[in-house]
Amino acid sequence: MNPEARTALLAHYDAVRRDLPWRGESDPYRILVSEVMLQQTRVDTVVRYYEPWLRRFPDVESLADADVDEVLREWEGLGYYRRARNLHAAVRAVRERPGGEFPETALELRALPGVGEYTAGAVASIAFGEVAPAVDGNVRRVLSRWFDEPEPTVSWLRARATELVHLTRPGDWNQALMELGAVVCTPRNPKCAVCPVSKWCAARAAGSQAERPVRARKPRVRAVDMLLVVLQCDGRVLLVRRPDGGLLGGMWAFPESEMTLGAGAGPTPTEEMEAEIATVVRGLDAAIVGPPLPLETVVHRFTHLHVTYRPYIMKATATVADGSGRAWVSASEAGALAIPVAQRRVLDQLTWEVR
Repeated sequence: MNPEARTALLAHYDAVRRDLPWRGESDPYRILVSEVMLQQTRVDTVVRYYEPWLRRFPDVESLADADVDEVLREWEGLGYYRRARNLHAAVRAVRERPGGEFPETALELRALPGVGEYTAGAVASIAFGEVAPAVDGNVRRVLSRWFDEPEPTVSWLRARATELVHLTRPGDWNQALMELGAVVCTPRNPKCAVCPVSKWCAARAAGSQAERPVRARKPRVRAVDMLLVVLQCDGRVLLVRRPDGGLLGGMWAFPESEMTLGAGAGPTPTEEMEAEIATVVRGLDAAIVGPPLPLETVVHRFTHLHVTYRPYIMKATATVADGSGRAWVSASEAGALAIPVAQRRVLDQLTWEVR
């Protein structure tokens, strides 16, 4: 790459980079937190979570000492909860290292739970000045356009990014590339007129910047109706812990069952819905008293799912014991648990009177 392009990009970054709370940070823990939060999440969302997280978990020790429920509760609303569990596991692994020292190279960072090639490169270059590339979605798009490469492979991106890393300012260089992709070299309508490196861009010269990189077809979003069974007894409701490996893993939620679309529409449960409620209740070894009553429907969009939650509340006898991933919780206890945003909206409908 022309050395003038490197100089131009870094000068542009120095002059107009966004004032983000993690910019200028040298603490590897704090950089790791920001990079994990930024995975698949908009910057303006992360800005709202980053500093509250650091007030609660200011360093490796405080996060490593926390239990998973505390971690997931603080992460609530950021989504992709596996990231929180991986971050928690990663800092515990750091604490177990000799002297509790943070790994300083991308290779060592890759050994931490949940730390991939991009995150390792970002932390190593920003915190420790290692000459290591960091290729996220923004950088992929920038490199695809600079070299007019329609379908950049992982190996191609790794090679190009490695060749380009600035030898004396690797962390700033990686952040400059990301910033360029986020603000100027955007997916649609790239701002070539104000791009500091446009005169070195092969795609702009060919007029192909709008087609680079070739967009992959997005996976189809599946629409799902989900029954939520809200068992209430003596001012408490029953929650179950979701399996670690699945959607919203490790969080507390109402017992649920996927239904045929539209099965729960209307103020009274259909026969199909009543039969499904009975199946879920039997699986909990619970006994209900009186008919199920509908609560307000809650709609939530995940990346690959559009879920309509249909909650039904019913009085129950407390035959379901706590433990084994189940717990009867009061309003105050529920407030301290990590509960998916959509299901917390169901909780907010409850009066919590003693039933």
